[in-house]
Amino acid sequence: MNAVPLETYNLTKRFGAFTALGQCSLSVRPGTVHALLGENGAGKSTLVKCIVGYYLPDDGAVLVDGREQAITSPTVARDLGIGMVYQHFTVVPGMTVAENLLMARGHLPAVIPWKRARAELTEFMRSTPFKLDLDATPLDLSAGEKQKLEILKQLFLKPRLLILDEPTSVLTPQEADEVLGALRERAHAGDCSVLMITHKFREVSAYADDVSVLRRGRLVHTGMVADSTPEQLAQAMVGGGEPGSRAPREAVAREVREPGEVQLAVDQLEVMGDRGEPAVRSLSLAVRAGEIVGVAGVSGNGQRELMEALVGQRARGSGSVKVGGQPFAATRRENRKLRVRALPEEPLRNACVGDLSVAHNMGLRNFDEPPFATGGWVHWGRLRARARSWISEYGVKTQGERAPIRSLSGGNVQRAVLARELSEPARLLLVSNPVFGLDFAAVAEIHGRLIAARNSGTAVLLVSEDLDELLALADRIVVISEGQIVHDVPAAQADRHALGAFMGGKHHEPAQEAA
Repeated sequence: MNAVPLETYNLTKRFGAFTALGQCSLSVRPGTVHALLGENGAGKSTLVKCIVGYYLPDDGAVLVDGREQAITSPTVARDLGIGMVYQHFTVVPGMTVAENLLMARGHLPAVIPWKRARAELTEFMRSTPFKLDLDATPLDLSAGEKQKLEILKQLFLKPRLLILDEPTSVLTPQEADEVLGALRERAHAGDCSVLMITHKFREVSAYADDVSVLRRGRLVHTGMVADSTPEQLAQAMVGGGEPGSRAPREAVAREVREPGEVQLAVDQLEVMGDRGEPAVRSLSLAVRAGEIVGVAGVSGNGQRELMEALVGQRARGSGSVKVGGQPFAATRRENRKLRVRALPEEPLRNACVGDLSVAHNMGLRNFDEPPFATGGWVHWGRLRARARSWISEYGVKTQGERAPIRSLSGGNVQRAVLARELSEPARLLLVSNPVFGLDFAAVAEIHGRLIAARNSGTAVLLVSEDLDELLALADRIVVISEGQIVHDVPAAQADRHALGAFMGGKHHEPAQEAA
């Protein structure tokens, strides 16, 4: 068996006075898939970076195959047979797949014998769970294919232990199943052990043998997946009972209701991309009152350009957009009049002024309207008082309403923006990847707010690269591929693999707009 057991004993890492990882003793059985769960900041990345040599622990030990190892750098980890696939791509864009694979070795001769190397790579590709063109460059590859290349780079090194950081974040459901299924087979065949960081309970239950949960730098749960439920794991992630812990937010019930009048009508919209290429092509879409329409798709298929065009951050080429039956150009005046609100991706960058206070950012929509402004004067005291009320109502953790908004965590920036955008009943809410990078409790909070808005009659257009999120929240799901809507289905009738086929471009017939 090539797979090795991994153990950490009382592994501890401090940054100044902050203990990011405290006395963590984790055990990965050889030839198994071990899932690692935890909220943002729980210590997952710190743990794996200590294992692969990016961080030197302050205390404790890493044992590989029963022996303590001084892993002082990623090179040492690689020589021990430990490989890691990162969430963000590390491939070299201008090099071919073949060159990227060879570069992964780190130790290369001054002159590469390409005939022999090419034969070796061709033989390697015959044994891999997925295939890529050796002559293609990453510029030619989809996001899913780039992720596969990252995994192939590690498999080429024949690792005895493979660490994966959110390996399916850019994959379609079919690609995710293909990748995780292939890695599980390799693990169970004894070729390697797998430690996988994930936030998707479905992946844990479907592909992992064991699961561990970190909370605030401590290992709080470990055991076999067969003996755990998603509810137990969620509770372990957020805690309960001890000082400072918080229970998961009680889910907001989705009210049974018929969608109302069309609030957003997009007709034959054309939008250009950053390089002057068509990014949104003849796209038509309707969203009704009291309905969440989810937009699914692999990253880079026009979602970002569509939402930027709808909120006024990108020019529209042609076509029309109407809100409440009236032409909508996304001006500030129209946003006020038609009650259009937005929660963009990366709100600190796209919806806030980082150096301004929380109160100032919360007041951006109407600081110049009564009762907050009279005769050209802004009543900042009134804005600060309202901000204090919203901070309490939305559970925004901040040092105070005067603190710069950039000092808040990602989830609390989201809560602050949600407070501003949902403080009054909205006709239309435009939302892009609202929980990307957020922890479990923040996800539950924001999802609850979106469902509550939908229940109150708001029309919600929700773009997300997380299919599980769309299946949980949406009333209707449309799939965007190459800038077009290619599939439109009620969420209750949606099939995960059918959606994945459309997301992966297997079908190209534009869907008819669902009125």
